[in-house]
Amino acid sequence: MLVASFLFACMGVFVKLGAGQFSPAELVFYRCFIGLLAVGGVVVLRGGSLASPVLGKQFTRAIAGTASLMLYFYAIVHLPLGTAVTLNYTSPLFLALLTTLWLRERPSPQLLGAVALGFVGAVLLLRPTFEREQWLAGLLGLGSGFGAGIAYLNVRMLGESGEPEWRTVFYFSLIATAAAGVWMVFDRFSPVTWRNVWLLIGMGGCATAAQLALTRAYSCGRTLAVASLAYTTVVGASLFGWLIWGDALSATSCLAMLLIVASGLITNLTKR
Repeated sequence: MLVASFLFACMGVFVKLGAGQFSPAELVFYRCFIGLLAVGGVVVLRGGSLASPVLGKQFTRAIAGTASLMLYFYAIVHLPLGTAVTLNYTSPLFLALLTTLWLRERPSPQLLGAVALGFVGAVLLLRPTFEREQWLAGLLGLGSGFGAGIAYLNVRMLGESGEPEWRTVFYFSLIATAAAGVWMVFDRFSPVTWRNVWLLIGMGGCATAAQLALTRAYSCGRTLAVASLAYTTVVGASLFGWLIWGDALSATSCLAMLLIVASGLITNLTKR
């Protein structure tokens, strides 16, 4: 999980570096296309079947994940890296609420407190974006967390249905690549040259390797410990943002990040 978190933070760096030469649509397309090639290669080598008995759930997960990824990349391009990553990591809060509603459970006081704590942190973190007229990027970053929560809920249901992880990742990569391709048609197409292709390879390679490490961590580790270590991505992204772009975080922003991370950890404990 630590390897996955580091690689996800590196992916964010490549996205932000690539924003000077590619649009968010193009970045989403190449990130997912590289993942599609990697997963497709695994499917061919293993002789796996793409036929799914729960195709509707696969498409729901893929559409939610695609929307979340597009919003996330837009936030990364227009916000400090640590801020964008932290807003995306509100997903456990939304997942906890969605799971509670789906299962028709009565939320515990601990869960309600964790969600309230997380949204206080989100409000504090969003405040500087409103002051700097970055309110749209901030709200879209928070929306990426909501979309990820829906995607993770569907991942849980797919797992309960016995769907293999590689099939879920394949359909997500396929739908995301197609959607980003359509977005590119109405946006722009930037030439890929030897001077910028390394950005795309780095982004797609880090994302794919991180996904593999993440899957391995959840398959062989303790779920609670793995989910808790996932928040080290926030730390890594904040450090990269400070070292590369000089993103200075105020005391309020640091407090907001700590509140969101703490709320996520409490949520994991409550919903373990």
